[in-house]
Amino acid sequence: MASSLRGQTVIVIGGSSGIGAAVAEAAVARGATVVLAGRRLTSGVDNGVRSEPVDVTDSVSLQRLFETVGRFDHLVFTSGPSVRAKTLLDTDLVEAQDNFNVKLWGALRALQQALPFLDEHGSISLTSGQMGRKWVAGQFIKTGINAATEALGKQLAKELAPRRVNVISPGVIDTPAYAGLAEEPRLAMFAKAGGALPVGRVGQAEEVAAGYVLAMENGFMTGSIIDINGGGML
Repeated sequence: MASSLRGQTVIVIGGSSGIGAAVAEAAVARGATVVLAGRRLTSGVDNGVRSEPVDVTDSVSLQRLFETVGRFDHLVFTSGPSVRAKTLLDTDLVEAQDNFNVKLWGALRALQQALPFLDEHGSISLTSGQMGRKWVAGQFIKTGINAATEALGKQLAKELAPRRVNVISPGVIDTPAYAGLAEEPRLAMFAKAGGALPVGRVGQAEEVAAGYVLAMENGFMTGSIIDINGGGML
């Protein structure tokens, strides 16, 4: 059966590595034309994927991206900051605002600039995380950002219809987001986190990417939160 992404254009924002890059690779494999956009990227084409620079904290930069690409069918937003675990008392709220500015407000800026170019029957896939509904001391920033993203995904599914809006919520995934840790403590952390899950391991970026492909291809799915966490919410 021919893929429903064949002949369609997908823009992945925040795709220079990890989950975003895996989504781009999966979409290309399903026959899509893919534009990968991120702050560390430059204009070019590599392995069939076009890359463009964008700063999600700058509406002008986002407007330039969508004007450059033109009409497209699916928007995937995976940009997110590196959030350090801290209690409220120990948190610099300016730093916290910067985190919200990238993942939450960055997504809203992207949507605002994308809508004039997004196909009427296209889709939007946002990214939250299991801490939006799993309470962990010291992680109020992640909880706030992810919970707000999930609520907005449902609200915007109503407001932007017939365009579809879904939110993918990953658990602990082995991506370069943890590259700041040395190899031994990183592997120990993955072993501990994975051992506590029903599946017995942490996830891979390719497994999460399958959730975004589902959200793009399934025309009857909107307002959904897609959990891909190995049972981490159980």
